[in-house]
Amino acid sequence: MANLVLDRVQPLNDRGLRAEGRYVLYWMQQSQRARHNPALERALRHANAEGLPLLVVFGLMDDYPEANLRHYTFMLEGLRETEQRLADRGLQMVVRHGAPDAVALQYAEEAAVLVTDRGYLRHQKQWRSRVAAEAPCRVEQVEGDVVVPVETATDKAEYAARTIRPKIHEHLERCLQLPDPAPVEASSLDLDVEAGLSPLDDVEAVTDRLDLDRSVGPVSNLYPGGASEAEQILDRFLGEHLDGYDGNRNQVQTRAVSHMSKYLHFGQISPVWLAQQVRSADGPDSDIESYIEELVVRRELAMNHVHFRPDTYDAYECLPEWARESLAEHADDEREHAYGRAELEQGETHDPYWNAAMKEMRETGYMHNYMRMYWGKKILEWSPNPQTAFDRTLHLNNTYFLDGRDPNSFANVAWIFGLHDRGWKERPVYGKVRYMSQGGLERKADPDAYVEKVDRLAADAQSP
Repeated sequence: MANLVLDRVQPLNDRGLRAEGRYVLYWMQQSQRARHNPALERALRHANAEGLPLLVVFGLMDDYPEANLRHYTFMLEGLRETEQRLADRGLQMVVRHGAPDAVALQYAEEAAVLVTDRGYLRHQKQWRSRVAAEAPCRVEQVEGDVVVPVETATDKAEYAARTIRPKIHEHLERCLQLPDPAPVEASSLDLDVEAGLSPLDDVEAVTDRLDLDRSVGPVSNLYPGGASEAEQILDRFLGEHLDGYDGNRNQVQTRAVSHMSKYLHFGQISPVWLAQQVRSADGPDSDIESYIEELVVRRELAMNHVHFRPDTYDAYECLPEWARESLAEHADDEREHAYGRAELEQGETHDPYWNAAMKEMRETGYMHNYMRMYWGKKILEWSPNPQTAFDRTLHLNNTYFLDGRDPNSFANVAWIFGLHDRGWKERPVYGKVRYMSQGGLERKADPDAYVEKVDRLAADAQSP
């Protein structure tokens, strides 16, 4: 019997349980799933202990920072499945139109205790702080979207993967467990509460009711949202691509990627569950270890970045001093090629590989990770100065990627400009920041085949 890792639980206020509460409330926001969810299981145990039903609520706002129709459609496809899976367990879920903190506070008025999941971005922390301050009941936060809780690993912003890796591995085995599902002793399906947008059977009808940025369309033909879809994609990856992953993961022309980042971004799958599945799969140890390095060490280095740099994680100022100084020294260097943001957005450069990467991003909501590095480095090279390059890279990243607007995104964009890296041989424009070239891409992979792959993917994305 696995119990909840107690490092994951944090009281956010000092109030006790309210005896007059009608239900226990799980305010779901980041961990958008019905299974392998420590916050849900913690809330259920409270409900059973108090002899109360458990109500799940989700606040659906129109203007989530930088989100558009592509992101909302994927998220709602996942929430539709989550709502059904919760109902199968006897749990009512209310998706309420409104600011998440306001929705949580509305339903907290009749709650004995409120449990929520954890988010690391600035606005996610602000929402939870407000709810903890104003809710009339105890508020607990339960970490469910990293393997090793951030403060368990370290108490500071880490310099690089090499500095955080041993600190994560110290706690890895203990944290690689999920709590057993709690029984639902009191169904909440008939609980009389103010209704929301549920049921979510018709995702398009829900998005039609929202005031959204519709400039970037859904990519459901390629990447539908939802835990079931993630589980099927993972099964194919483990069966077809895990063997050889370490050697193939930078081969941009292949499909040897797991596609889990978008499902992790929306909390539709658990990183602990994902790590368990990979570690128990039939594959060489080197490939499994390589995947765990990306899933746990590299991803949680990004969580560390946003948590310990709350004011600057998405700003040029987050870069290490050596990188900013070196880039400043070369800010006025002559650029062999220079493009405006619109030219970049439409993939209208001299570089066919870069144009294909932009097409993959724009048309499918995804880009092979190695191409993401090359793509970002060239924006630095082709922009009038490094600050403009940083702003352009982050804008395009957050607009088109399904997994954009994420700690990984903020850290990965900043890596282009020197974060979590070291100084390299000095050269024009880049200074001492790591350089990537078209020739290097051609030596390490088959980018011509990548261009052909992207054309096929883009066609599939547009097919009826």
